[in-house]
Amino acid sequence: MTSMKICSLSILSLLILAGADVFAQQEQSVQKIVEGELPSLLAIYKDIHSHPELSWYEEKTSALIAKELRAAGCEVTENFGKYDKPNLKSYGVVGIMKNGEGPTVLVRTDMDALPVEEETGLPYASKVVTKNDEGKDVHVAHACGHDAHMAAFIGTVRALQQLRNEWQGTIMFVGQPAEEVGNGARALLKGGLYNRFGRPNFALGYHDSAFLETGKIGICEGYTYANVDSVNITVRGVGGHGAYPHKTKDPIVLSAEIINALQTIVSRENNPIDPVVVTVGSIHGGTKHNIIPDEVKMQLTVRTYKSDVRDRVLAAIDRITKDCATAAGIPADRAPIVEVLKDQFTPATYNNPELTKRLVGVWKKILGAENLEATDPTMGGEDFSEYSLPDHSIPACDFWIGAVDPAKITEFKKAGKELPSLHSSKFAPVPEPTIRVGIIGMTAAVLELMKR
Repeated sequence: MTSMKICSLSILSLLILAGADVFAQQEQSVQKIVEGELPSLLAIYKDIHSHPELSWYEEKTSALIAKELRAAGCEVTENFGKYDKPNLKSYGVVGIMKNGEGPTVLVRTDMDALPVEEETGLPYASKVVTKNDEGKDVHVAHACGHDAHMAAFIGTVRALQQLRNEWQGTIMFVGQPAEEVGNGARALLKGGLYNRFGRPNFALGYHDSAFLETGKIGICEGYTYANVDSVNITVRGVGGHGAYPHKTKDPIVLSAEIINALQTIVSRENNPIDPVVVTVGSIHGGTKHNIIPDEVKMQLTVRTYKSDVRDRVLAAIDRITKDCATAAGIPADRAPIVEVLKDQFTPATYNNPELTKRLVGVWKKILGAENLEATDPTMGGEDFSEYSLPDHSIPACDFWIGAVDPAKITEFKKAGKELPSLHSSKFAPVPEPTIRVGIIGMTAAVLELMKR
């Protein structure tokens, strides 16, 4: 018996060693490919950074992504997707890389930039100025790091093309427009993404982090981004002279009461362990010192995770707003108008725990456990969530890529200052290490899910 146990243990040890050897060879191959591709990818990154395009207008950027996908042997479809607004053209790009029978894995990058004037001082900083939808001149910059996402995406495409002997199945590479306005992923799905190219078994995405040091991957199991709702409220009153408020129904005073009352949704109506944010980001009313206006307009952003919490919070906003008006004596025909902008809703991103644990194990091996960091969930929004469908039936994982020089993090902490955040005019990732870890992290994840 003892000899049989020893024999079994020896075989098991040999199998483990063989598996470790295969993984080590794969790791070396990925690292070698990445180092070879980095110079050209850095040039692509700087070009994209210098020539950003706003959401809905990613014409040249999408053409670049399509060109790179074709060069890597993908079957490419351009100008894919369908927005709710018929006047908008979708610049979605889908590249299909087939390699025998096996699972389908969706790999996504976003492509759009922001209406921000860049103040990074970089030699390749954006100087682009364009017209927005209102006809106003706006500066444009990749202040959210989508340029780094695209460079790492192209690197991942190239790496997986060179590593075809290591995987089997179909990879669906998606260049997504309009992430910043929250309807790009929805446009691709509405255009028939899964009907035309097949429903994926897994969906993978990443985002650079303005608070995580380069060389690291940040990961959060479960809910990682929030539901995002935009709500418009029109508070209607009865205007008049500022000297005779008793002859009016003042919508400005009523708006102040509503704003304060809305905060009780979070503090008194919601379970404290279910995160909720209700923010009034804009309020406009009146034209002159001595005129009480007829109405005030407010814009809210509402953040939740769970669908039942979302429903309850939105219903409470409607109820509280209208009840405050009733208490103020507003006539029924002047009741507030509460509008939830359904076309601007972004669902919560849920990182499938089983998938996330599986990928963390791979990343620890290839990057070292010290370069994996558990991150807190955020109340920010990310329409990558759309790819896993409303019921999260497609396992998905969206991970963070460290983008900040560790010395800069130390410097800012010592000075008690906050680092420039995403969407800041001063934010830009450190290109080379950010792109490198993005490629390694995504390539390793795909190889794990599609290994032979």
